[in-house]
Amino acid sequence: MTVVDMHTHFFPEHWPDLEDRFGTPNWPWLRHLDPGKAMVMVGDREFRPIYSACWDPEVRLAEMDRDGIDIQVMCSTPVLFAYDRPVEHAVECARIFNNAARRLCEHDSGRLQSLCQVPLQDIDAACRELSRCMQTGHLGVQIGNHVGDKDLDDEGLITFLSHCADEGAAVLVHPWDMLGGSRVSKYMMGWTVGMPAETQLSIVAMILGGAFDRLPENLRLCFAHGGGSFAFLLGRLDNAWHRRDIVRGNSTKPPSEYCNRFYVDSAVFDEKALGLLVEVMGPERVMLGSDYPFPLGEERIGKLVRETDRLTPDTKDRILGLNARTFLALD
Repeated sequence: MTVVDMHTHFFPEHWPDLEDRFGTPNWPWLRHLDPGKAMVMVGDREFRPIYSACWDPEVRLAEMDRDGIDIQVMCSTPVLFAYDRPVEHAVECARIFNNAARRLCEHDSGRLQSLCQVPLQDIDAACRELSRCMQTGHLGVQIGNHVGDKDLDDEGLITFLSHCADEGAAVLVHPWDMLGGSRVSKYMMGWTVGMPAETQLSIVAMILGGAFDRLPENLRLCFAHGGGSFAFLLGRLDNAWHRRDIVRGNSTKPPSEYCNRFYVDSAVFDEKALGLLVEVMGPERVMLGSDYPFPLGEERIGKLVRETDRLTPDTKDRILGLNARTFLALD
């Protein structure tokens, strides 16, 4: 069976000086340190330490072989989205990193695949870049879970998701720009608390805002990090939907009846959580996703799925590769 890790990230080893190019501050750049190590910077602020697996396909492929991974799907990191920038700058930024992703994928035909990014603050520009990227070999797109105050039930974002369905593009929704402000600034709580909450908010907004009722059923949509806290609080949401009509919004069915409209990845890092996630979403809606090669990703990709005794062999096969082949249209 082909094992597919559908949620990994990359950074090029080098890219243009965006601050100099656009004449505005606080663009991401890479400060190289010891050989094979670097720090992602945003302006003069340290953002994240990374290592050569982000930009060196030989390192990546060797670690894939170590972990028994046949295919990895790479996407950029939300810090590069540039949704708050002028659209012409965001378009150019997207093209820089989308083209860089395809160059990495050319190193080993088939084993390395990619999702693009788009300037989602401008729907027409986002649709154009998606279409261009699908023609150059990307399998789909990674988007942030919101654009400013616009959630995924926004009219323009529904238009973009419909375009993704028309283009046959898989969509990975990644949390970013987390809620909570200064309250989650310590102890990486933006990642451990804010990200799961952001993802749940996005799924609920799509359900109650009526987006799923309006979007075509052939849209292939996945929420990162196990769908955040959604599966674990679904009972609370269903209870509220049945007891208070104001909760229902524009949805036509209880929230639990929309679980067949999207996928989630397996990046929950706990076998009890993984077991509940599969029970809630169904074994055909969970895919292996590691967040590789970042420090908070799975250290040995697929270990949790392979070694748990809470899943049947058939379910493990689905999570490790069969579901991703459908989601990514690899067949």
